[in-house]
Amino acid sequence: MLQKYSSFVLLFCTLFIAADLFAQSRQIEIESEVTTQDQVTINGQRISYTATAGTQPVWGDDGKPIASLFYVYYKRDDVDDRSRRPIVFSFNGGPGSASVWMHIGYTGPRFLAIDDEGYPVQPYGVIENNHSILDVADIVYIDPVNTGFSRIVDHDVDRSTFFGVNADIRYLADWIDNFVGRHDLWTSPKYLKGESYGTTRVAGLARQLQSAHWMFINGVILVSPTGMGLEPPAMTPRSEILKLPYYAATAWYHNALGDELQNADLYDFLPEVERFTIEEYLPAVARGGSLSGEQRQEIAEKVSQYSGISVREILNHNLTIPTSFFWKDLLRDEGLTVGRLDSRYRGIDRMVAGSSYDHDPALTSWNHSFTPAINHYLREHLGYETDLKYNIFGPVRPWDMSNDTTADDLRRAMGENPFMHVMVQAGYYDGATDYFSAKYVMWNMDRSGKVQDRLRFEGYRSGHMMYLRQEDLVTSNEHIREFIRESLTDGESARY
Repeated sequence: MLQKYSSFVLLFCTLFIAADLFAQSRQIEIESEVTTQDQVTINGQRISYTATAGTQPVWGDDGKPIASLFYVYYKRDDVDDRSRRPIVFSFNGGPGSASVWMHIGYTGPRFLAIDDEGYPVQPYGVIENNHSILDVADIVYIDPVNTGFSRIVDHDVDRSTFFGVNADIRYLADWIDNFVGRHDLWTSPKYLKGESYGTTRVAGLARQLQSAHWMFINGVILVSPTGMGLEPPAMTPRSEILKLPYYAATAWYHNALGDELQNADLYDFLPEVERFTIEEYLPAVARGGSLSGEQRQEIAEKVSQYSGISVREILNHNLTIPTSFFWKDLLRDEGLTVGRLDSRYRGIDRMVAGSSYDHDPALTSWNHSFTPAINHYLREHLGYETDLKYNIFGPVRPWDMSNDTTADDLRRAMGENPFMHVMVQAGYYDGATDYFSAKYVMWNMDRSGKVQDRLRFEGYRSGHMMYLRQEDLVTSNEHIREFIRESLTDGESARY
């Protein structure tokens, strides 16, 4: 009898535990917060800070949560007057990318364990970032919906509420407004920093926050910027023409140019390539079939001289070089490809023939190092425990790209706000969002020239994530420090 009773109790407990486990689900906590204290040495100064990893709701029109965003907020401890302490809201791109890249690869107090050129090493993990901007500004890293640990919580809400140029800007502006109110940051100088598609996001946010939330921004930092509605669409002749200075930089890096250019410094000959691109190459291609055979040959030879691609192939492509072909062909004789996001990286394909590579060697290298490091860091260092998968890249498709006016939105925000400054940071070896197209966007965003004195451009000898190269990590963070200091005001009137 006792044996039967014990068996019954065991069966009951087993069923109870199973039912309890079945009732649980792997989903985001709508509101959560885990706080830790730590220190980091920046430019020789030991700094104590508080890190808060948590989630905050995205509110629907009926006042109920429809999604929840994961964030990490770093706040320097020894600050007496928070009203003068700058706060930076940081986003990465995709769309569909978590904020991991700039979080543990650029401005945060912990940095990815990689070599000096940005290649992965084992064991994976993070080290102190002695070049973090936490000495001059607090930072919030935000994961948009379906990236990182952020998730939709009301599945009756249409996906178009989140996944589109303007939808993304609207809900994130509301979320930032909520965050600023909760943490008493309304009087703090505010900055937006975005990388890649994140530049489209923060350009639009600058205008949305200003016009719909009456929150005025001191500065916007555009890291490896997109066209923001101004750059020519991909695969058009003008888009490929603007890539020539990037091709020249990449060919120079891989010793694929003639002796005269190869022996020159990168900074010395790129202005020459930029001038040729605007003053000769673009007008020549614009003439299309009316260009004489002699002129066509002359342009092809010049493009070949700068790009490292043969005259024959340039003529075969009607004077323009598709990016996919460039990545495949530049080092074809060596049996290698070059990366899209950072063309310093080399890859190998299944076969040498073809017009495009099998994979981007830069992106696979970064995924190799970032994914284990961020998962370890968030759980073991910041103490944020969850069974959710951290989406380095999350499901956000289809993404509505229509009505992208974000470059003009940023210009309008600058026009309305005399305090707002903008800085562009770009890598010379970035083939995804190339540096010369970024200059083109800057020039055409402000055709009147009225805000050029508040626009700043900085270039680096690396790729899309220029900060992964140790030398550029130092200089790019220092440029952000300078930018923040120069854009702060004290007692000045906001007027022209």
